[in-house]
Amino acid sequence: MASPLTAGFCQRAHTASETPEGVEPVLQVLSVKRINSPASGAQATDRYRVILSDGEYFIQSMLATQLNHLVENDELEKNTVIKLTSFVINTVQNRKLIIILALERQNWNGQKVGNPVNVDQRAAGGVASPAPEAAPVTNGAASRGGASNARPAAAPRGPSRDMGPIFPIEGLSPYQNKWTIKARVTQKSDIKHWSNQRGEGKLFSVTLMDETGEIRATGFNDQVDAFYQLLEEGKVFFISKARINIAKKQFSNVNNEYEITFENQTEIEPSVPEIKYNFTKLNDLESLQKDATTDVIGVVQEVHDLGQITSKATQKPFNKRDIQLVDQSGQSVRLTLWGKTAENFTHYDHPVVAFKGVKVSDFGGRSLSMFSSATMAINPNTDEACALRGWYDSVGEKTNFKQYTNSGAMNAVSRPDEIKTIGQAKDEQLGMTDKTDYFSVCATILYIKQETFSYPACPGEGCNKKLIDEGAEWRCEKCNRTYPGPVHRYILQMNVIDHTGSFWITGFNEVGEQIMGVSANELFKLKQESDPEAEKYFTRAAGREWDFKIMAKQDFFNDTARVRYQARSCAPINYAQSSQALVGKIEAMAV
Repeated sequence: MASPLTAGFCQRAHTASETPEGVEPVLQVLSVKRINSPASGAQATDRYRVILSDGEYFIQSMLATQLNHLVENDELEKNTVIKLTSFVINTVQNRKLIIILALERQNWNGQKVGNPVNVDQRAAGGVASPAPEAAPVTNGAASRGGASNARPAAAPRGPSRDMGPIFPIEGLSPYQNKWTIKARVTQKSDIKHWSNQRGEGKLFSVTLMDETGEIRATGFNDQVDAFYQLLEEGKVFFISKARINIAKKQFSNVNNEYEITFENQTEIEPSVPEIKYNFTKLNDLESLQKDATTDVIGVVQEVHDLGQITSKATQKPFNKRDIQLVDQSGQSVRLTLWGKTAENFTHYDHPVVAFKGVKVSDFGGRSLSMFSSATMAINPNTDEACALRGWYDSVGEKTNFKQYTNSGAMNAVSRPDEIKTIGQAKDEQLGMTDKTDYFSVCATILYIKQETFSYPACPGEGCNKKLIDEGAEWRCEKCNRTYPGPVHRYILQMNVIDHTGSFWITGFNEVGEQIMGVSANELFKLKQESDPEAEKYFTRAAGREWDFKIMAKQDFFNDTARVRYQARSCAPINYAQSSQALVGKIEAMAV
């Protein structure tokens, strides 16, 4: 069947300096998206952004408000073919935008015509040049070829009264008198209560961030009542007339030498600024360092089931959900959501999602993780999101995307007796899959932590669980019994090294006794008595080389995947046997 669309119209519209006369193009609707109006209350009017295709290219357009009923009555939907009987071509931020003033539906079978691509990408390739900037888009109607009643787009709202000059967070100090910051609340604590000799009280704290840095702010008593409900995570506020103090680092890990204290005269007003993104294409994530933070935008291709992991450090469960993001680069990447965000994410309709400040991991080649300081916007009203929507609806949903993988981890086969260097174990990401990996490593003990070399264990036969100190007695929750005292067992934390690198390993009681040459119970007593002999045991253990049998297993700490290495056993190096093994490997490499 011949195409009913007006071929070449999107290209001509993209290069046009003014709206052409006497042209009524026939185009196909690829998608329709509602955009909330910046007005509020009774004056609020929805706007609709429409992506139009001529079969070869697609271009963005806005539907005049008098035509909103076509969308609301399902008369204008995906793959509808329409004739534009009245329209205006405007230039907004150096991009062409068609304002649809009147249209007629055309008979069509509902199939998509062709495989159109973004006409802006064609211009970026050097085929077409941007047109001179014209008047901005407005809500007012305009006749074809006539001038529109244009007015500038609304800027983010400023403070309603004089709150002083806007300062960057990095420029704040106790020496400024009149200042205002414009910052986003990235974290808010629960309300905490205290009681001491001076009385009772309550407090809360927030972390505030702008493009220059972050700072902690705290409110006490009356300020808790005034500001706790107002300050919501993720929202932006103008804040002034607060006190700036030297930061108390024992209560904060925020990277700022100062902190803010809210006072009775403190003023806080909401703002609605536009978030500034610096997006990284998904296929460029490999160029970023592990643990770097970045902004990404993509279409959610797949939403995985809600899962749960338990932190070994705190024994607390964490909810997690993986989603699969894709973009025009043809790359797919896994992004992990945590906590309430993971619970509440149930968007299975392939939305466009923009993330700011997600963390890059090398797990599985490359993956992303959204921490508490990151933000997420679903179907944001941005040019990038609109281009992604049009691309996915026209091309992307049928694309086969590349997956990030780690070739070393995929090809590695670890056997309990296979000798690895520390560098090989890390490069092959042993332990970073769902299964546990086993290998051997010849390494030298560099350092042993003395503060936590043992734990108070249950003396019951075959138990070995950690006892709880209840003052006069020690209780075992597993045995449900109390004992007059524990039996200390080793839990050595050792940093070991070879010629390729170092890592931390854990050795339990049998390994500990072999390395230290004394029982944990005896060594604990020597430490309690401050006997210098205790220090000698640690000194003698350091610098010795062992053949360790290692178990590598994935663990989570602060919502980040990591590997725990445990020494299942150890033995002195048999140099003759090791030399024979190396000779065998060299002979096997001979051509």
